[in-house]
Amino acid sequence: MTLLGSYLRPRRYRSVWAGGLVALLAELGFSAGAARVALTRMAQRDLLERHRDGRRVHYTPSRRTLDILADGDERIFSFGRRRSPDGPWTLLWHSVPEDRKLARARLVRRLRFLGFGPVGDGTWLAPHDREREVAELLAELDVRAHAGLLVGRPPAPVDVRVFAARAWDLEALAERYAAFVAEFERYQNARLDDATAFAVRTRLVHAFRRFPMLDPELPAALVPPPRRRADAVALFHDLYPALAEAAGRHFDEVVTP
Repeated sequence: MTLLGSYLRPRRYRSVWAGGLVALLAELGFSAGAARVALTRMAQRDLLERHRDGRRVHYTPSRRTLDILADGDERIFSFGRRRSPDGPWTLLWHSVPEDRKLARARLVRRLRFLGFGPVGDGTWLAPHDREREVAELLAELDVRAHAGLLVGRPPAPVDVRVFAARAWDLEALAERYAAFVAEFERYQNARLDDATAFAVRTRLVHAFRRFPMLDPELPAALVPPPRRRADAVALFHDLYPALAEAAGRHFDEVVTP
Protein backbone atom coordinates (compact mmCIF):
# COMPACT_ATOMS: atom_id res chain seq x y z
CA MET A 1 0.00 0.00 0.00
CA THR A 2 2.93 2.33 0.66
CA LEU A 3 4.23 1.79 -2.87
CA LEU A 4 0.80 2.32 -4.41
CA GLY A 5 0.22 5.50 -2.43
CA SER A 6 3.69 6.97 -2.94
CA TYR A 7 4.37 6.14 -6.60
CA LEU A 8 1.47 4.59 -8.48
CA ARG A 9 -1.43 6.89 -7.62
CA PRO A 10 0.33 10.28 -7.78
CA ARG A 11 2.09 9.34 -11.04
CA ARG A 12 -1.27 8.37 -12.61
CA TYR A 13 -0.38 4.81 -13.61
CA ARG A 14 -3.45 2.92 -14.77
CA SER A 15 -1.79 -0.41 -14.01
CA VAL A 16 1.62 -1.73 -13.05
CA TRP A 17 3.57 -4.84 -14.00
CA ALA A 18 3.58 -7.41 -11.21
CA GLY A 19 7.20 -8.34 -11.88
CA GLY A 20 8.24 -4.74 -11.32
CA LEU A 21 6.46 -4.56 -7.98
CA VAL A 22 8.06 -7.84 -6.92
CA ALA A 23 11.52 -6.50 -7.90
CA LEU A 24 10.96 -3.28 -5.92
CA LEU A 25 9.81 -5.20 -2.87
CA ALA A 26 12.92 -7.37 -3.17
CA GLU A 27 15.04 -4.21 -2.95
CA LEU A 28 13.21 -3.43 0.31
CA GLY A 29 14.05 -6.84 1.77
CA PHE A 30 11.05 -9.01 0.84
CA SER A 31 11.42 -12.35 -0.90
CA ALA A 32 9.81 -12.84 -4.31
CA GLY A 33 7.50 -15.48 -2.85
CA ALA A 34 6.32 -13.21 -0.04
CA ALA A 35 5.78 -10.33 -2.48
CA ARG A 36 3.67 -12.45 -4.84
CA VAL A 37 1.59 -13.81 -1.95
CA ALA A 38 0.97 -10.24 -0.75
CA LEU A 39 -0.19 -9.16 -4.22
CA THR A 40 -2.50 -12.16 -4.47
CA ARG A 41 -4.02 -11.45 -1.06
CA MET A 42 -4.56 -7.81 -1.93
CA ALA A 43 -6.43 -8.89 -5.06
CA GLN A 44 -8.55 -11.28 -3.00
CA ARG A 45 -9.42 -8.41 -0.63
CA ASP A 46 -10.54 -6.21 -3.54
CA LEU A 47 -7.56 -3.88 -3.12
CA LEU A 48 -6.05 -4.74 -6.51
CA GLU A 49 -7.55 -5.86 -9.81
CA ARG A 50 -5.50 -8.48 -11.66
CA HIS A 51 -5.34 -8.79 -15.45
CA ARG A 52 -3.03 -10.17 -18.11
CA ASP A 53 -1.23 -8.48 -20.95
CA GLY A 54 0.14 -11.38 -22.96
CA ARG A 55 2.30 -13.41 -20.59
CA ARG A 56 2.65 -10.61 -18.08
CA VAL A 57 0.41 -10.01 -15.10
CA HIS A 58 -0.55 -6.44 -14.28
CA TYR A 59 -2.34 -4.96 -11.29
CA THR A 60 -4.64 -1.96 -11.11
CA PRO A 61 -5.67 -0.31 -7.82
CA SER A 62 -9.35 -0.88 -7.11
CA ARG A 63 -11.80 1.94 -6.42
CA ARG A 64 -11.68 0.95 -2.76
CA THR A 65 -7.88 1.28 -2.71
CA LEU A 66 -7.99 4.70 -4.36
CA ASP A 67 -10.45 5.88 -1.71
CA ILE A 68 -8.28 4.47 1.10
CA LEU A 69 -5.17 6.14 -0.33
CA ALA A 70 -6.96 9.48 -0.70
CA ASP A 71 -8.11 9.33 2.93
CA GLY A 72 -4.64 8.27 4.00
CA ASP A 73 -2.95 11.12 2.16
CA GLU A 74 -5.22 13.67 3.82
CA ARG A 75 -4.47 12.27 7.27
CA ILE A 76 -0.71 11.76 6.74
CA PHE A 77 0.09 15.08 5.09
CA SER A 78 -2.00 17.17 7.48
CA PHE A 79 -0.76 15.32 10.57
CA GLY A 80 1.18 17.47 13.01
CA ARG A 81 0.74 20.65 10.96
CA ARG A 82 -2.49 22.00 12.44
CA ARG A 83 -2.99 23.35 15.92
CA SER A 84 -4.88 20.86 18.07
CA PRO A 85 -7.92 22.83 19.31
CA ASP A 86 -9.53 22.24 22.69
CA GLY A 87 -12.79 21.21 21.04
CA PRO A 88 -15.26 18.32 21.17
CA TRP A 89 -14.12 14.74 21.76
CA THR A 90 -15.65 11.63 20.19
CA LEU A 91 -16.60 8.48 22.08
CA LEU A 92 -17.44 5.27 20.22
CA TRP A 93 -18.48 1.92 21.60
CA HIS A 94 -19.20 -1.20 19.59
CA SER A 95 -20.05 -4.86 19.95
CA VAL A 96 -19.49 -6.23 16.45
CA PRO A 97 -20.52 -9.93 16.46
CA GLU A 98 -17.98 -12.73 16.39
CA ASP A 99 -19.04 -13.75 12.87
CA ARG A 100 -18.04 -10.26 11.59
CA LYS A 101 -14.34 -10.52 12.47
CA LEU A 102 -13.13 -8.89 9.26
CA ALA A 103 -15.43 -5.89 9.70
CA ARG A 104 -14.33 -5.56 13.32
CA ALA A 105 -10.64 -5.68 12.37
CA ARG A 106 -11.14 -3.03 9.68
CA LEU A 107 -13.09 -0.86 12.13
CA VAL A 108 -10.31 -0.99 14.71
CA ARG A 109 -7.60 -0.28 12.12
CA ARG A 110 -9.45 2.75 10.75
CA LEU A 111 -10.29 4.05 14.22
CA ARG A 112 -6.61 4.08 15.11
CA PHE A 113 -5.84 5.94 11.91
CA LEU A 114 -8.41 8.59 12.91
CA GLY A 115 -6.62 9.13 16.22
CA PHE A 116 -8.79 6.94 18.46
CA GLY A 117 -7.38 5.08 21.44
CA PRO A 118 -8.98 2.20 23.40
CA VAL A 119 -10.27 3.05 26.88
CA GLY A 120 -12.17 -0.17 27.54
CA ASP A 121 -13.57 -3.29 25.94
CA GLY A 122 -15.01 -2.07 22.62
CA THR A 123 -14.81 1.59 23.71
CA TRP A 124 -12.70 4.12 21.82
CA LEU A 125 -11.91 7.79 22.38
CA ALA A 126 -10.57 10.56 20.12
CA PRO A 127 -9.73 14.14 21.18
CA HIS A 128 -11.39 15.57 18.06
CA ASP A 129 -14.84 15.77 16.49
CA ARG A 130 -14.81 12.65 14.31
CA GLU A 131 -18.59 12.27 13.96
CA ARG A 132 -18.64 12.54 10.16
CA GLU A 133 -15.70 10.18 9.58
CA VAL A 134 -16.98 7.57 12.02
CA ALA A 135 -20.54 7.70 10.68
CA GLU A 136 -19.21 7.10 7.16
CA LEU A 137 -16.98 4.29 8.41
CA LEU A 138 -19.82 2.50 10.25
CA ALA A 139 -22.00 2.74 7.17
CA GLU A 140 -19.22 1.48 4.88
CA LEU A 141 -18.63 -1.57 7.11
CA ASP A 142 -22.38 -2.07 7.68
CA VAL A 143 -22.01 -2.17 11.48
CA ARG A 144 -24.15 0.82 12.49
CA ALA A 145 -26.52 -1.50 14.36
CA HIS A 146 -23.64 -2.65 16.57
CA ALA A 147 -22.16 0.73 17.53
CA GLY A 148 -22.92 3.90 19.44
CA LEU A 149 -21.42 7.37 19.08
CA LEU A 150 -21.24 10.46 21.30
CA VAL A 151 -19.56 13.83 20.78
CA GLY A 152 -18.87 16.10 23.76
CA ARG A 153 -16.32 17.65 26.10
CA PRO A 154 -14.64 16.23 29.22
CA PRO A 155 -15.94 17.99 32.35
CA ALA A 156 -13.58 20.58 33.84
CA PRO A 157 -12.68 18.60 37.02
CA VAL A 158 -11.44 15.61 35.00
CA ASP A 159 -7.67 15.33 34.58
CA VAL A 160 -7.40 14.50 30.89
CA ARG A 161 -3.82 13.27 31.30
CA VAL A 162 -4.98 10.36 33.45
CA PHE A 163 -7.31 8.73 30.95
CA ALA A 164 -5.13 9.82 28.01
CA ALA A 165 -2.33 7.70 29.48
CA ARG A 166 -4.71 4.73 29.49
CA ALA A 167 -5.64 5.13 25.83
CA TRP A 168 -2.23 6.09 24.39
CA ASP A 169 1.35 5.21 25.38
CA LEU A 170 2.72 8.74 25.13
CA GLU A 171 6.20 7.89 26.47
CA ALA A 172 6.69 5.13 23.89
CA LEU A 173 5.42 7.54 21.25
CA ALA A 174 8.09 10.09 22.17
CA GLU A 175 10.72 7.36 21.81
CA ARG A 176 9.38 6.49 18.35
CA TYR A 177 9.67 10.09 17.24
CA ALA A 178 13.25 10.26 18.48
CA ALA A 179 14.12 7.01 16.66
CA PHE A 180 12.51 8.29 13.44
CA VAL A 181 14.57 11.48 13.54
CA ALA A 182 17.77 9.58 14.35
CA GLU A 183 17.23 7.20 11.41
CA PHE A 184 16.41 9.72 8.69
CA GLU A 185 18.05 13.06 9.54
CA ARG A 186 21.38 11.83 8.11
CA TYR A 187 19.82 11.84 4.63
CA GLN A 188 19.07 15.55 4.64
CA ASN A 189 21.16 17.27 1.98
CA ALA A 190 22.79 13.91 1.12
CA ARG A 191 23.50 13.03 -2.52
CA LEU A 192 21.84 9.67 -3.17
CA ASP A 193 21.64 7.56 -6.29
CA ASP A 194 18.14 6.79 -7.61
CA ALA A 195 17.85 3.32 -6.06
CA THR A 196 18.95 4.55 -2.63
CA ALA A 197 16.62 7.54 -2.85
CA PHE A 198 13.76 5.15 -3.62
CA ALA A 199 14.60 2.92 -0.65
CA VAL A 200 15.00 5.82 1.79
CA ARG A 201 11.86 7.65 0.66
CA THR A 202 9.76 4.48 0.82
CA ARG A 203 10.99 3.60 4.31
CA LEU A 204 10.47 7.22 5.36
CA VAL A 205 6.79 7.36 4.43
CA HIS A 206 6.15 3.81 5.62
CA ALA A 207 7.51 4.74 9.06
CA PHE A 208 5.81 8.14 9.21
CA ARG A 209 2.38 6.81 8.23
CA ARG A 210 2.30 4.95 11.55
CA PHE A 211 2.26 8.14 13.59
CA PRO A 212 -1.37 9.13 12.87
CA MET A 213 -2.35 5.71 14.27
CA LEU A 214 -0.31 6.22 17.43
CA ASP A 215 -0.51 9.95 18.15
CA PRO A 216 -3.99 11.36 18.88
CA GLU A 217 -2.71 14.95 18.68
CA LEU A 218 -4.12 15.78 22.10
CA PRO A 219 -4.85 19.47 22.73
CA ALA A 220 -1.55 21.06 23.77
CA ALA A 221 -3.35 23.13 26.40
CA LEU A 222 -4.28 19.90 28.20
CA VAL A 223 -1.38 17.53 27.44
CA PRO A 224 2.10 18.59 26.21
CA PRO A 225 2.94 17.24 22.73
CA PRO A 226 5.37 14.29 22.55
CA ARG A 227 9.04 15.16 22.45
CA ARG A 228 10.55 15.36 18.94
CA ARG A 229 7.15 15.30 17.21
CA ALA A 230 7.76 18.70 15.61
CA ASP A 231 11.23 17.59 14.49
CA ALA A 232 9.85 14.39 12.95
CA VAL A 233 7.06 16.22 11.09
CA ALA A 234 9.46 18.85 9.73
CA LEU A 235 11.95 16.18 8.66
CA PHE A 236 9.28 14.19 6.82
CA HIS A 237 7.97 17.21 4.92
CA ASP A 238 11.51 18.21 3.97
CA LEU A 239 12.87 14.83 2.90
CA TYR A 240 9.80 13.27 1.23
CA PRO A 241 9.55 15.84 -1.61
CA ALA A 242 13.33 16.26 -1.84
CA LEU A 243 13.73 12.58 -2.81
CA ALA A 244 10.65 12.42 -5.04
CA GLU A 245 12.31 12.95 -8.43
CA ALA A 246 15.14 10.44 -7.98
CA ALA A 247 12.89 7.84 -6.31
CA GLY A 248 10.29 8.24 -9.05
CA ARG A 249 12.86 7.67 -11.76
CA HIS A 250 13.89 4.40 -10.12
CA PHE A 251 10.27 3.28 -9.74
CA ASP A 252 9.60 4.00 -13.43
CA GLU A 253 12.71 2.16 -14.55
CA VAL A 254 11.92 -1.00 -12.60
CA VAL A 255 8.19 -1.29 -13.31
CA THR A 256 8.52 -0.61 -17.05
CA PRO A 257 8.85 -4.02 -18.78
